This record gives sequence, C-alpha cells and structure tokens, in this order.
Amino acid sequence: MSQAGPITVLGVSGLPEIPAGADLAELIASAVPDLADGDILVITSKIVSKAEGRVISADRADAIAAETVRVVARRGPTTIAQTRHGLVLAAAGGDRSNTAPGTVVLLPQDPDSSANRLRKAIERRCGARVGVLITDTMGRPWRNGQTDMAIGAAGVLPLRDHRGQADTFGNLLEVTVAAVADEIAAAAELVKGKTDQVPVAIVRGLAELVTADD
Repeated sequence: MSQAGPITVLGVSGLPEIPAGADLAELIASAVPDLADGDILVITSKIVSKAEGRVISADRADAIAAETVRVVARRGPTTIAQTRHGLVLAAAGGDRSNTAPGTVVLLPQDPDSSANRLRKAIERRCGARVGVLITDTMGRPWRNGQTDMAIGAAGVLPLRDHRGQADTFGNLLEVTVAAVADEIAAAAELVKGKTDQVPVAIVRGLAELVTADD
C-alpha cells in the first residue's frame, strides 16, 4: 500500500511528573486537545509504569533479578535478560534514569492491556479513534546504539505483511513482514529524546494502520 500523504511526528511536552495513580489518559488528552481520527499516540513506557505504581525502592541488581526469567548474556556490568513478557533487553527493562535516587522503574505488568486502557480512555475524552503504542529503548544484536521499539499496542496494526506480493522485478516476496510498530516507535523517539522531557509523540499520516480492534 503506498502512502498517500506526508507522515508527521509531533512531540507532546508539558506533562507533569507522573505519580502513582495518575490519570495518564486525562493528562495526555488535556495536553493534546486536537487529537484526530487516525492519530497514533506513542507513549514512553516509563510514564505508564509510574502511573501504574511500577516504581520500587531497590538495588538495581535485585530489581533485574526479580524481573528476569532467563539470562541471555552478560558483559561486564550489563545483563541481557528475558522478561516474563517475552522481551529480551538490557537489565530486564529496569531503569534508574528519570526517577528518584534509590528507585528503579520496572516495565508495565502487561503493556498491551495498558495500551488498550489508555486508548479507550483517551478516545472517550477526545472523541477520536486513535492507536496507542507503548515503547521502550532496546539495543540490537551486533549493532551499536539503542532505539525505541514497541512493547505494547492497541488499535494499531503492528505488522504489514508483504508475503505473496511481487516486488518491482516480479519476484514473489516470501518472508517480508514489516515491523511497522517498531518503525513508528523509532520515528517517534526522534522527537521525544532522552533528556527533553517529552514522553509522548503523535504520529499522523498512517491512519490505515489504525483499527477499532484491540
């Protein structure tokens, strides 16, 4: 499917520090009153975790161990672990950045459910059909640097399946399935940044990926 129009990525700033129990949907809806049908909200997992009370006072090593179901690799102080979500990432997703000293932010318990609750609550407030992605930062094997990837999705088709289609030379595509949720997550990170206090982005121009399904 070709893209008919431009894709726009907008950062959402001005959100306050998120305490446990915060109405994250209300905060986001208030910050983005012009949400439109087909918009995709890309939300950093950290603020979802904070709102859900997933911040603990603990040593980081203990937090990693508690969230790990399998250690994949270790190099120096870095542990690559598989979480109960099935994710494989550094420190089992535990993070000490942008949180009070002595605390660790854990990943949401169920990122897909978190995304679905946020989507429904935001749609009720704004009257627009939107998609929601929850993202976290991950490294990639044999590549320097990290990028954001989707760990939870609701109302967004996360994959674009090209299998069975022909390329420009008539060759039949047999394995090509584009990870569009991860591509959107990475694009949104360009405007969110790591130190800019912009935890939410809006991606516009991909309405064909937004669905009423969870």
